[in-house]
Amino acid sequence: MKKLSFKKIGAVYLAAMLLMVAVSGCGKDGKPADGKTEVVLNEVAHSIFYAPMYVAIEEGYFKDAGIELTLVTGFGADKTMTAVLTGEADIGFMGSESTIYTYVGGTEDYVVNFAQLTQRAGNFLVSRQPVENFQWDMLKGKNVLGGRAGGMPEMVFEYILSKNGIQPSEVKIDQSIDFGSTAAAFSGGQGEFTVEFEPHATSLEQKGEGYIVASLGEASGYVPYTSFSAKKSYLEKNKETVQAFTDALQKGMDYVQKHTPEEIAKVIAPQFPETDMKTLTTIVERYYNQDTWKENLIFEKDAFDLLQNILQDSGVLEKKVPYEKLVTAEFAETAAK
Repeated sequence: MKKLSFKKIGAVYLAAMLLMVAVSGCGKDGKPADGKTEVVLNEVAHSIFYAPMYVAIEEGYFKDAGIELTLVTGFGADKTMTAVLTGEADIGFMGSESTIYTYVGGTEDYVVNFAQLTQRAGNFLVSRQPVENFQWDMLKGKNVLGGRAGGMPEMVFEYILSKNGIQPSEVKIDQSIDFGSTAAAFSGGQGEFTVEFEPHATSLEQKGEGYIVASLGEASGYVPYTSFSAKKSYLEKNKETVQAFTDALQKGMDYVQKHTPEEIAKVIAPQFPETDMKTLTTIVERYYNQDTWKENLIFEKDAFDLLQNILQDSGVLEKKVPYEKLVTAEFAETAAK
């Protein structure tokens, strides 16, 4: 598999964002709704993987904190980052690698991470055929539908391969398929394995088109997979709003720590009307059992260092950036008290 340099990743990433900036216009008017502070949150994807956030929404924690939240799905970290940079969104929820790319790319009003939600990968390896006692070296020479170059799904997959003594080049990884389209491609006959988020992994299994053989979350160990971030200027000018937002999120984190998968599934069900309760509970339980969600939202320096090690190992980052520039623990530490 051909490695891409950070310069190439960054150039493509920033060019795509600049194009979307030209199309997207000047942004929202920011008017408050019903006396509450309006906050637009752009999420990278709408996934059961992010259950604590949906608990906070459905339990009314944001409203209790005086926030009128508008949730928009970006369908990709590049689109979510663009929404934040253009002011279309106040807060972005995505892999924090995106904040590193824009910082190194020279963005003046760069985007800073202030709350980490997940601490493990949320995707699963799906095989076309049943595999007993799966071992990662079984992927040597196999065709695998991966993620886009420079994205967390692909980089964590490569990180797992390396942890198991496998060079990513020994696996035929297809990085050409758009985010969210790999399950359909797999159903159509492409690949011998595919890396899938839920509910696609379970859906493939239910339809008899694939078999979950490994959890990337379990195989990778603790990895800072997704976080909430905002432009430096927004954090400076809206400290009370960001604190209220983080406080509401922390209540969602507390809820999933103290309740069963069945209870969590019932709360977030309105967010996933297309998923039946049995399937929803199965997926929540899978994430629950592998310790997917942090107890608090504090993005620790060790976690950020690990993320940068993964980026460097993947060949998309040449030099590490300062933790103090791209992470603030101020809001999460206050929320955790």
